[in-house]
Amino acid sequence: MSELNELAATVGAMLKQREETIAVSESSSGGLVSAALLSVPGASAYFMGGAVTYTGTARDAYLEIDLDAHPGMRSASEPYALLCAKSSRERLGTTWGLSETGAAGPTGNRYGDESGHTCVAVSGPVELTETLETGLTDRAENMDLFAKKALELLDKALRQAGH
Repeated sequence: MSELNELAATVGAMLKQREETIAVSESSSGGLVSAALLSVPGASAYFMGGAVTYTGTARDAYLEIDLDAHPGMRSASEPYALLCAKSSRERLGTTWGLSETGAAGPTGNRYGDESGHTCVAVSGPVELTETLETGLTDRAENMDLFAKKALELLDKALRQAGH
């Protein structure tokens, strides 16, 4: 079992035990967060849905975020990641929202972030955000590391929320 699947099994077990649910919005991880969460047997008990919001068009359609209502906010930032996590949670009526937004590479993004930059966020009974800078240009490796970081942050939030 991969490290990503092990993390997903851990958070999945906590979500099932607590009868809590999650919605996911991811960008540069390309669906790996959702795939890991869905690899856990019984995921239908907690996984309500996810979207790869890789473009502004996808963000508008799936999350209905009006950036005009958030002046100065830009993609691939902690405030934006938290907004995406909150929006996914609200749209699907879940206990938790989890998001990832970044630049997988091999080059940086138009906002000046280097390849290997991502911001992840959790919204729910506990709200957390973190930034990861891998310093790597390998797109596939960054995608895996971004997904791992998102699941680690979810694990941290679930443990802080307790029960």
